[in-house]
Amino acid sequence: MYKSGLRIGTCSWNFDSWVGLVYSSKRSRAVEYLPEYAEEFDTAEIDSWFYRIPDKRSVEEYSAAVPKEFSFTCKVPQEITLTHFRKRRPQDPLEPNSAFLSVDRFMRFLEAVEPVLPQLDAIMFEFEYLNRQKMSGQEEFIDRLGSFLQRLPAGLPYAIEPRNANYLNRRWFEFLCEHRSAHVFSEKQYMPHVWEVCAQHRELVERTSDRTVVRLLGGDRRAMEAKTGGTWNKVVDSKEGEVSAVAGMVASLLSSLFTIVSVNNHYEGAAPVTARNLRRLIMDR
Repeated sequence: MYKSGLRIGTCSWNFDSWVGLVYSSKRSRAVEYLPEYAEEFDTAEIDSWFYRIPDKRSVEEYSAAVPKEFSFTCKVPQEITLTHFRKRRPQDPLEPNSAFLSVDRFMRFLEAVEPVLPQLDAIMFEFEYLNRQKMSGQEEFIDRLGSFLQRLPAGLPYAIEPRNANYLNRRWFEFLCEHRSAHVFSEKQYMPHVWEVCAQHRELVERTSDRTVVRLLGGDRRAMEAKTGGTWNKVVDSKEGEVSAVAGMVASLLSSLFTIVSVNNHYEGAAPVTARNLRRLIMDR
């Protein structure tokens, strides 16, 4: 049983190697794993929508596959959060993305996910690391993002994940307070530890929104894929001390914020194992 105001799940759930760990048998479609997944976890991050706006039929299937009390988080399509198109070759010039922070594109996305909207605990905007070629600095980012957020429908659970460590300062959290948007704490390579950021800006974090999101994403993805061989059913890079620190951070936040935690396979090698350990540590506090 979870503590009040806490949801813990995984970043995506469609992994055949979780058979025997979470699932009783292999399924042919991602949605077919959801009913069994929902027997243990009460939230899941939908990763596929980051790559394309979904069709309503698949959205309806996701909603129907889980209990009413189950929830999701999702990332908006990357076409909205990429300043420039991804390069096919390193030597290619940067090409600006005209859909960056497009309200029209976001509204198209919102229309598509309408069937599951009541079950979305966080609509996340995940930005890549923005170098000086892509963004002049934090003030330009805040100005452009603020103009975008002001034009979005009010009352939805927006959550923002920047990937520039130097953006995570007082100005950033004041900005989130102004726009009533949650911060996404990303435990990730090249980013400061989430519990350190939270401790430094705790007072403002509690005022940003009524919730926050913690994503345990891990370090070098290619190195983890080499270690696991693409089989994500056991811990291959234990981060016991980090998980304990995250548990302490989350437990302390629950007195003031609804908190959603999503664990990626790349964090330790098996997201369900990490999620279970984290849940136990939080419950013990």
